[in-house]
Amino acid sequence: MSCYERDLMNALNILSGGAAQGLVGSLAAKFKALTGLDIDGEFGAVGAMADKLRQGMPTDIVILTAALVAKLADENLVVRASIMDVGLVETALAVRSADPRVEVTDASALRAAFLAADAIYVPDTKASTAGIHVAKVLEQLGISDEVAARLKIYPNGATAMRHLAASGASRPIGCTQSTEIISTKGVLLSGSLPKGYDLATMYTAAGTTTAAHTREAQALIDLLIGADQQELRVAAGFLDGRD
Repeated sequence: MSCYERDLMNALNILSGGAAQGLVGSLAAKFKALTGLDIDGEFGAVGAMADKLRQGMPTDIVILTAALVAKLADENLVVRASIMDVGLVETALAVRSADPRVEVTDASALRAAFLAADAIYVPDTKASTAGIHVAKVLEQLGISDEVAARLKIYPNGATAMRHLAASGASRPIGCTQSTEIISTKGVLLSGSLPKGYDLATMYTAAGTTTAAHTREAQALIDLLIGADQQELRVAAGFLDGRD
């Protein structure tokens, strides 16, 4: 057995949107104590993670947007009966920790905030939930062309936020999911997007149809949604939107 194969056997393999990385990390020690397994895998743009599952990457559990998990169930890639909502995640604004917060209450203020920034850090505008939304918002505000050269686009929100934290720009701003902002050192959650430009996305967990660790995948799902983990979910940036 190769080292790679041993790693697969000794870890629960996950493909997840970056929005859930902080929450999963906060549960890793408890999960290992419960199951004996580490958690391994990838966190990134949800579209890219779904494609990795479709391409056959060994995966026990996914945590992706509810709409995408439903598609994967239709494709017989996740077990429909295992699907459980984890919680809602807002797309929000971020600033460096030492910078003043940017609070926007309407479209005019949001437009002004983007135009005032000399660098705008965002996740993949074609494959990530937040990045796709940011592109849509810039179109709605009529400033896509004006700020195009200032966009700093990265594969996922966590990477975008790390680059925002290290930015040498004078007035940088970031926009991604609140959980990715909260879990990144050097940046602060600055504020929600105003009504009409806001987005709250339901994230859902499910075991895959090819899981090597079916029971352990269910154990992680139970931890993610458990009532006794509510404080961890809130601290990670999840809103209570589950039925």
